[in-house]
Amino acid sequence: MNHIALYRKYRPKTFDEVIGQDHITKTLQNQIMNDQIGHAYLFTGTRGTGKTSVAKILARAVNCLSPVNGSACGECENCKRLEQENDINIIEIDAASNNKVDDIRQIREKVKFMPVGAKYKVYIIDEVHMLSDSAFNALLKTLEEPPPFIIFILATTEVHKLPQTILSRCVRFDFRLVSVEELSRHLAKIFDKEKIRYDADSLKIIASAGEGSVRDTLSIADSIASYCQGDITKEKTLQVLGSTDNELSLQFFDKMNEKDVGGVLSYIDEIEKQGKNMAVFAKDLSKHARNLLVCKSCKNAAEILNLPDDLLEKYRTQAEKFAEKDLIRYMQVFSGAESELRYTLSVRLLLETTCLNAMLGFDAKKN
Repeated sequence: MNHIALYRKYRPKTFDEVIGQDHITKTLQNQIMNDQIGHAYLFTGTRGTGKTSVAKILARAVNCLSPVNGSACGECENCKRLEQENDINIIEIDAASNNKVDDIRQIREKVKFMPVGAKYKVYIIDEVHMLSDSAFNALLKTLEEPPPFIIFILATTEVHKLPQTILSRCVRFDFRLVSVEELSRHLAKIFDKEKIRYDADSLKIIASAGEGSVRDTLSIADSIASYCQGDITKEKTLQVLGSTDNELSLQFFDKMNEKDVGGVLSYIDEIEKQGKNMAVFAKDLSKHARNLLVCKSCKNAAEILNLPDDLLEKYRTQAEKFAEKDLIRYMQVFSGAESELRYTLSVRLLLETTCLNAMLGFDAKKN
């Protein structure tokens, strides 16, 4: 049997299965239960946060004959038919490849026809910001006054590119990045179902690497699970990701605090010998500086960082050694170096220069 990627296998099918977007799913459920369904929705947010999944869930729920708490029952005739990817009542359109005015004119002609065996015909237009200006203009009238059996769901990662005339005609929902804690719990449930062994540290590392995106997190988890062959550990996870262990970051920043040039250069040499990606290392250093800044300046640092108690205490102790302005400068310097390191030919030299300039308080672009 062919392998099914985790993000596809565990794509949510009901509102209750969607994680991290309660402010959206609860509102949509209430609208369905109270029969207050809108004619045009706009889903916006970072990639992998559930926009298309929620659009499909909504499309099935509004057509369900016996919705349960606002979600499709999954048992009625409509639900079983709409589970088929090619059902004619749910039309998915990729605006990146169908962005011309003629494509929208075809939609305008087709919306006149009634749904077949369903209550609503739902158009899901993904990456809607890719439409041309003339296509947006062609969509306006239909979006404002569609037939009563038509629902439009527009999805985009770049809402600022949409004309105000489109925005004003839609009910807007902003999808948020999902917290590391929620992603960790989600991963744990999936690994348990897949009978994959894991430890708590590896869950947090994978969830952090996903950067708030459920899809990215599951894609990373998929590759790590394949590498680890069903037994995921912290060490193997760091090896696959090329990330830096927290202890190494702590030791590196101690050398930075001591202005130990030789120590910093030795650590970079060790990082290179371990085969770690230098751009990822720079990103980890920027993140470490940010974590120290949170510990130093926020009263609820434990809640924000979601780290083990022993590691959090080490962060707090180290944070006291640095001034806030220095930590902010480290964040700026290392985050700027991350993109440069991906394209330079002298990767190690650039990283060494960046670290020494940051440590000694120089601006690499002025000196």
